[in-house]
Amino acid sequence: MKIAFPIALTIGVALLVAFRGPNAIGPIKLITLDPGHFHAALVQKSMYEGVDPKVHVYAPDGPDVQMHLDRIRTYNTRSDKPTNWQEEVYRGPDFMAKMMAERAGNVVVMAGNNQLKTDYIHQAVGAGFNVLADKPMVINGSEFGKLQESFATAAKKNVLLYDIMTERYEITTMLQRAFSRQASLFGTLEKGTPENPAVTKESVHHFYKNVSGSILTRPAWFMDVAQQGEGIVDVTTHLVDLVQWECFPNQTLDYRKDVRLTSARRWTTDMRLSQFKAITKLPAFPDYLKKDVVQDSVLRVYSNGEINYQLRGIHAKVSVIWAYAAPAGGGDTHYSIMRGTKANLIIRQGAEQQYKPTLYIEPVAGNKLETSLKDVLPAIQREFPGVDIKQTATGWIVNVPEHYNEGHEAHFGRVMQNYLTYLKAGKLPAWEVPNMLTKYYTTTQALALAKKSQVR
Repeated sequence: MKIAFPIALTIGVALLVAFRGPNAIGPIKLITLDPGHFHAALVQKSMYEGVDPKVHVYAPDGPDVQMHLDRIRTYNTRSDKPTNWQEEVYRGPDFMAKMMAERAGNVVVMAGNNQLKTDYIHQAVGAGFNVLADKPMVINGSEFGKLQESFATAAKKNVLLYDIMTERYEITTMLQRAFSRQASLFGTLEKGTPENPAVTKESVHHFYKNVSGSILTRPAWFMDVAQQGEGIVDVTTHLVDLVQWECFPNQTLDYRKDVRLTSARRWTTDMRLSQFKAITKLPAFPDYLKKDVVQDSVLRVYSNGEINYQLRGIHAKVSVIWAYAAPAGGGDTHYSIMRGTKANLIIRQGAEQQYKPTLYIEPVAGNKLETSLKDVLPAIQREFPGVDIKQTATGWIVNVPEHYNEGHEAHFGRVMQNYLTYLKAGKLPAWEVPNMLTKYYTTTQALALAKKSQVR
């Protein structure tokens, strides 16, 4: 995973051995808290200079923590660049109290049951731990205030609370953002309308999927939206984040005045008992899922959602769709369009693209882009060496050298590297915290609106 991205994210990591400055925390020692999602393991798919290889794990006893340890063991024993993590594990119902008492590390990694996560964050930050949390940090509006308190506490205690936004490191998304900042080519971002938004992002995911070379076993609670969160507050976190990150790069947003919800909706993915058994290895639906079971054998999961909203007057639409399994040769997919006054920047990832995300530049009617492309391409290539364009019948396709296509799993290492640079500096960029709050305000308020709209 030592691909050399031509961006600042990959520099400075070697300096992490010695932390200096008013917020210096010394060598990084990781704690993994109640790992219930495979993302907790993906953070450790690589080693990091300056990070202690000994990781303390605190969790209740059960299959979730065991699956996490099995994944770490797979990374340690693989033939290609094996890791050498040493997992010190405490299992017991008092795992949180034990973590607080032992203080065996200074950075807590969380990826698991989302119903519990907001409280875990609140307790860990309150105790003075830095926290790197998988999304979502909060899954309902009633807990949003607790998340606000956690960020305020983090500021007072000089610790960093940050979420894992892997999609910022997908190369076509990075290029879409980069091209949108070239005004001579893109123009300015359209305002759009609810019917024809300026920005649309759609993400398709699958319950049955391959991770790190094997079919993923999901915990049964992953299908319980009371614990995992509905799709509209889960995966859409990434999409709302990208809307903010691409449309208003490095700008501070204020959810109290910059966000205006237009509409929101939610719907279910239906899963047969046989399908449920295949991904959980359980013989039956547990009792807490029976509230969502119809006809005794079909589980209805509110994993799908759509949000139409305005961000600083820009109309955006984000949607997440969960199917049970991908078509042959396929996988999770992403569609995105940014509509400019001169050109549209479109990411497609369908069968035509062999399920690989591909960026297209298509001129708005009446605009000639040849000269502009020639002018802006050198700037793009300085940031992303080797990237080029090829003309098509409708515009241009952006050709990306293969070494940029790291894959989703490698992006967790990118997030961790970036977080380590922030820890070294003792602070996050000024816009990150208000924009995280804006993001979670958008998703949780959209869920409330979708539920209210459905009742009418």
